[in-house]
Amino acid sequence: MKMFKFLSLCLIAFTFFTFVSCRNNDEDDSSTETTGNIQLKFENGFNNLGDIVLNQTTQTSSQGQKHQFSALKYVISNISLIDENGNEFKYNENNPDKGAFIIDQADAAAGIVYVNLNEIPKNNYKKVKFGLGISQNAYLLGQDGQAEFWNKAKIKGMSWSWAAGYVFVKLEGKYGTNSQGTEFMNHTGNMGNVTANGTPDLYREVTLSLPTTARVTGTITPSIHILADLNQYLSGENPLSLTSANDMMMGSGQHLVSVTNNLTKMFKVDHVHND
Repeated sequence: MKMFKFLSLCLIAFTFFTFVSCRNNDEDDSSTETTGNIQLKFENGFNNLGDIVLNQTTQTSSQGQKHQFSALKYVISNISLIDENGNEFKYNENNPDKGAFIIDQADAAAGIVYVNLNEIPKNNYKKVKFGLGISQNAYLLGQDGQAEFWNKAKIKGMSWSWAAGYVFVKLEGKYGTNSQGTEFMNHTGNMGNVTANGTPDLYREVTLSLPTTARVTGTITPSIHILADLNQYLSGENPLSLTSANDMMMGSGQHLVSVTNNLTKMFKVDHVHND
C-alpha cells in the first residue's frame, strides 16, 4: 500500500512538472534566434467583404454608379513594425529592391496576396506602417537600390518610364449607371521630381493598429491579415463619380489626388495569427 501511494505521488509530481514545463515553453520562446519572420496578407474587397474577382465582382458606389475592376494593382513600400514601447523597426527603408512589393489582384490565391518579410527583430509588435507608392527619397536615389524593382514594375505595368517614375495604383475596368458598360482607367503616381515639377506628391503613409500583438520569435511567424476596402475608391471621404472627363486619367491630376486620399483610408487589420 505504501509503495502504491509513493508511485501515485510520483505520478502526480511528474504530471505537474510536465504541465508547467509545457506551459512555460508555450509562453516563453527559448530559441537563441534574435530575428524571425512575419507575413502580411492583403485581401482586396468591397465593404470589407474580401476576394474581388476581376471582371466579375460588381459594386454600386454611393453616387449610384456600378463598377467592376479588370485590373487592381498597387505598390506598398517602407514597411515598419512598431513595438509595445513605440520603437519602430524599418524594413529596408527607401530600398525598393528589397522593401517594395506589388499587390496584384491577378496574383491572389483564394483572395489573398502574400508579402513575406524576413530578418525581423524578435519582439512584440502593436502596429504596422507602410507607404502606398514609392517615396520621393527612394525614387530620387536613382537606379542604385531599385533597378530590380524597376524591372518588376515594368513587367507588371507599374511604371511610366525610367525618367518619369512609378505607377502607385492601377485601377481599370468598366462603369455605368444601370450596368457597367463604359471603360475606365485611373492610374495614380508621381512623375519625376515633384518638387522641381511643382506637382502633388501622391506617396502616402498608412499606420494600422493590430487587434492582437504580433509576437515575432525564432519559432513564431505572425501573419497579419489586412483588408483593403476598394469601396473607398468612389465612396470614400471624397465621394467621386466617373465621367468622360476623368475616366481615362494617369498621373497626379486633381481627380487622382482625390482617389489617392480615398484609397489611403481603405486599409484595416482584420486579425493576427501567431503561429
